[in-house]
Amino acid sequence: MRILIATAGSRGDIAPYTGLGVRLRSAGHDVTLAADRRSADLVHRSGLDFHPLPVDRRAAAEADPGRSGGRSGGAQGPLSPVEQMRLAREFAPLIADALAGACASRAEALLVSGSLAPLGLVAAEGLGLPCLGVFLQPLAPTREFPPVIAGLPSCGPAGNRLAGQCAQGVLAAAFMPGVRHLRRKLGVRGPALMRRGSVWPVCHGFSPAVVPRPADWRQGMEVVGYWWPAEPPGWEPPPRLRDFLASGPPPVYVGFGSMSPHDPDRLGRLVAHALRLAGVRGVVQSGRAGLHLDGDDVLTVAEVPHTWLFPRMAAVVHHAGAGTTAAGLRAGVPQVPVPVMLDQPFWASRLAALSVSPGAVPFRRLSAPILAEAIRRTVREDQYGRRARQVSAVVRSEDGASHVVAAVDRLAGHSG
Repeated sequence: MRILIATAGSRGDIAPYTGLGVRLRSAGHDVTLAADRRSADLVHRSGLDFHPLPVDRRAAAEADPGRSGGRSGGAQGPLSPVEQMRLAREFAPLIADALAGACASRAEALLVSGSLAPLGLVAAEGLGLPCLGVFLQPLAPTREFPPVIAGLPSCGPAGNRLAGQCAQGVLAAAFMPGVRHLRRKLGVRGPALMRRGSVWPVCHGFSPAVVPRPADWRQGMEVVGYWWPAEPPGWEPPPRLRDFLASGPPPVYVGFGSMSPHDPDRLGRLVAHALRLAGVRGVVQSGRAGLHLDGDDVLTVAEVPHTWLFPRMAAVVHHAGAGTTAAGLRAGVPQVPVPVMLDQPFWASRLAALSVSPGAVPFRRLSAPILAEAIRRTVREDQYGRRARQVSAVVRSEDGASHVVAAVDRLAGHSG
């Protein structure tokens, strides 16, 4: 079966789908991963076919600042949730056309991430394709926790569900121009789309030990376990990194992934000061933040697979994106989450609930003394490392990708 996996977001939102695609290919399927152009090399290295989608709305805004109100994201830090929603609305018809075109030319079945689900459902209904949700976040409303993209504390069972419904409404409004455009183009009627949306299967790619399946979710929505990024073939660590790791005790990793701070130099100085105050060595990943710290006790690295690097760390400090959080849990090391926006506070709260972290250090409150104290506690208090190893054993024993392969087989049976 020709399968199209469609997703959007930063590297951490895309990398897990490379591993999922490799598993589907090994099961005999022809797999194409559709994402923004910046992901082409990542996808090609995994051996999958790639199809570009205009889903990097930051890049679109920078390429056409007049259309996007003159906002150029690069040096001004990460786009706020409001800005992201505005850009999603503006570029939704363009994304919708590209997604429908990819489905028409490349797919006998569509697997779509939560970030593109509203458009994917319309494309699948209009083109008569079986469709499976493959979500990295628990997006459906539930009484058990507040909406993951809002960064809210728990509002109680009724409040959580109401807040989740409101968050769903905000996401629906962001994509509504694209949904309307695609419905007109493909002749999709509202009742048919509502029926499909109420029963379509969704696999969530995180461990039930990390986020148990909410009891009030409808049938067909399952939490199946993580699917892991494809391993880069032939990768070897740089000699400088090997030498640094061998020259002393395990260091602490610090990285902020795709987050772009307003002042990278200030953030770098803060991190360096925090590592010195905590009395630990550090490996700092430059990432989109552009961090660069070097010295006897700190080393800056570019792209290094987390599967190789994290198990060699004493702890990991990161922005609490879904992918980095999962990599830390898999590695069995304690974590210091520094959430910035969207779903990151949710994952940070889960790390604290699992007792693999002493708690979050929100980015807006970040200072060298606060970060240093969090690092000291994480490294020196044995319970966090012990609990991290216990959770790692659970998540490593699960095989989330096998559940998706089985769900695709069911889709193929139904479509046949």
